[in-house]
Order: sequence, then C-alpha cells, then structure tokens
Amino acid sequence: MDATKKEIVPPKLLLATPEGVVIEHPRFLAPVRSGDDFLLPTEEPVPLPPCGKLTHLPGYRPVGLNPESGEPVRLDTFRLDGRTFVPHAVAALLPPGWTRTFIPAALKIPGTPQLPQWAYTAAGWGEHGPVAFCLRTDERDHWDPRRFSTPDLKERVDALVKALPRNGVVRHLMHCALVERCFTAQNIFYCRDEGGLPSSNTCNARCLGCISERRPGGPPSSMSRLDDLPTVEDLTELGAWHLSRAEGRAMVSFGQGCEGEPLTRAPALAEAVRRMREATDRGSININTNGSLTRGLKLLIDAGLDAVRFSMNAAGGGLYDAYYSPQGYTFEDVRRSMAAARDAGLYIAVNLLMMPGVNDRLGEVERLAALVTEFHVDQIQTRSLCIDPEQYLARVRGRDAGGEAMGVRAMLDALKAEAPWLRIGNFARGIGEREPPSAEETSAAE
Repeated sequence: MDATKKEIVPPKLLLATPEGVVIEHPRFLAPVRSGDDFLLPTEEPVPLPPCGKLTHLPGYRPVGLNPESGEPVRLDTFRLDGRTFVPHAVAALLPPGWTRTFIPAALKIPGTPQLPQWAYTAAGWGEHGPVAFCLRTDERDHWDPRRFSTPDLKERVDALVKALPRNGVVRHLMHCALVERCFTAQNIFYCRDEGGLPSSNTCNARCLGCISERRPGGPPSSMSRLDDLPTVEDLTELGAWHLSRAEGRAMVSFGQGCEGEPLTRAPALAEAVRRMREATDRGSININTNGSLTRGLKLLIDAGLDAVRFSMNAAGGGLYDAYYSPQGYTFEDVRRSMAAARDAGLYIAVNLLMMPGVNDRLGEVERLAALVTEFHVDQIQTRSLCIDPEQYLARVRGRDAGGEAMGVRAMLDALKAEAPWLRIGNFARGIGEREPPSAEETSAAE
C-alpha cells in the first residue's frame, strides 16, 4: 500500500424515521454502492451542494459499517429515545451541474413500490453537516435553481400568453413552467438561454425510466406528455420569438421530457426550422433525440439544424437495448445518425444516462471512447439516471460489456485522455461557446 496515500474516512451513516425525519447514526459509518457492490469510499465526499436535498428511501434498508468489526450491517430496526422503529435509507438529490459518483448503500425489501424518478446519490454526515458522493461537472451557473420559479414568473407567463394568444405550444408550456417547474419551459417565459419546443407525443422506444409515460409496475411519470401535436406555425412563431429576443445563450430545442421522440415528426420540424431560419439567423436550433430515424434527422440538418444531442445509456450492445427497448430500430441506426451529424458539421453531444457501477465498467468505457473518437463527439453531458437504482439494476444485470468498475471520476478522466477535444458538462453549449476546452479548463476540472 502507498504510505503517502490519504486514508478515506467514511462519513457517519444517515437513516430516516418512518415519518421521513433524517438522523445521524451514533456509531455506524456510511459505505457506498457501485452497482451491486458495497464498498468503502474511495474518494472524499463533498458538502451537500447548494440547493441539494436529503431524502428518505421507503422500502430500502440502510447499510452501515460497524467501525469496531469493520463489517457492513443492514439496519432492520433502530432505537431512538425509547422508541424502536424500522429505518429508511437516506440519499442526496443533487442540483444541476453535479454528477453522482456512487449510489446509496442500501438494500431494497422485495415487493415494495418503485421509488419516484430521481437520481439517488450516496450521502452521509460529515464533520460540518451533510455530504454527498458527487463531483462538479459543469461550473456554469445559468441553470442555478435559484434563478427559476421566481416571484415574477406568473407575470411573465401572462405577458407571453398575451403576446402570442393563439399559440398552442405556449399554452402547453404554461403548465410545464408553473406546475411541473420545468426549467427549460420557464426559460421561454424568462426569454433567456435554452428554451424547449415540445413537438411530439409518440415514441419509438420504450425506455424503462421514461419520465412522460408510465411503465407497468413503475412509479407515476414525473411529467405530462403532450396532448395535441403542435402545428408548424406555432413552433415557428414561438421558436423565432425566442431566438430573436432571448438573452444569454439563445437556443431552442426539440425533444423535451414532456414528449416522445421528435424525429417521428421530422417533416414538420424541418419546415419549422426552415421558417425560423428565414425569420432570424440568431442563436442555435438543437434537437434532443434517440437518433433512430436518420432520414428524418437529415431533413432537419438540411433545413438549418446546427446541434444535436443523442440520448443513450451506453454506446450500444445489450445494455442499450435493455434500457431503451427500441421499437423498429437498432443502435446501428443511431450510429448512422451520428455519422450524418458529423458529416454535416453539427455540434454533437451525447446525453449519457449514468449509473455508477454500470457505465464505468471497463468494457463500457472502452466502447464509449471508441464511439466518441469515431464520430468526434464534442461533448458528453453526464446525466445521473433518474430511476429507482434496483429497478434499473434488475433490468441490466449481465447486459453490460463487462470489466471492473473503475469509478465515475476515473471514467471521465479516461474519456478526456482518449479524446482531448471532448468537453464534459451537464448543459448544452450555445453558439459562441462550442470550442474544445482549453488546457486551463481541463486542468481546473481535474
């Protein structure tokens, strides 16, 4: 063992009462979980980031480390102030710009309902308060939660409805902004940065963690899918309005959480892109897509699309199929779409749905690095997968490319070493900020 290497002391274990009150265990320490492996932490946790939260996990029993024996212990009961109860495990929920490195060390009791769709992160109690196992992967602050759901939001919504009274997309985004508090929807009303243009209510994948359509046995979906298909006129009107007026990183994006696969409406979207570009040459037009319909993507590219973000949990193979359940397409179609975007010179991002202990396995990292290199991917947007960890692991066990789990930090370092131009971040880059990261940025990130 390297005598100079600093020993990592785990934080104290957190657990919750049946009422959801989070407390610190008086003796036990907090291990972490990577896939199915329960481990001593291999990195220091960080103080719970601003706007981060702690939450209890009903149906999950906390696993603590007995500091005297060094053995992990599942806590089925706990006694506090003369009261004995069944404890819940505790996790952290991270704000935008952070990526988890471990999931909570906890065991699910068979037969309990699936957890709601959040990205559950290993947490504990440090010397000065709650800590989480995560890393900052995007330093930009324009997605800071404190900039959203402000007291003047309703007034801004009313103003845009008055300005575009017959626009069906605006009416849909009202609900997204005010009720579901979607940041991308709210940006439309704040008239800044990236604004969403939901466009489709059908999909050709059956994603296990779909957030707009409930899966059998799964939790309620966290967003409402579009009821009516927006017209080309409505998409054009709102898109041109935002691009021509938005402050900051002016951008509109097809492919939001409240819709299906936007490429299923490729002809209509291509016409909307063409008309937006006739109205203004300002800002960026982006699509978030599974990349399944190459011919449709080419229509949008020819019309003026300049950026594309491909959603995937893996760079192909059984792991991809296990999560996405493609309907009428394969990952080879996704590859063809990536080639089309590369050949057209678009800014290419991969929205990587990540689960520690799965994506960071050596075989998966090598497969992803090869994809990044082949298609000269500009950016990996790390996205901690919002799903009950056991629901996901039960589906994908044995489906990945194998190898040891190297850890999320080491995985991202390996990708940057393989592709020096690659930007790691959580947010889309607008026109004017798409240059490869500088040596100073890379050094600071490390």
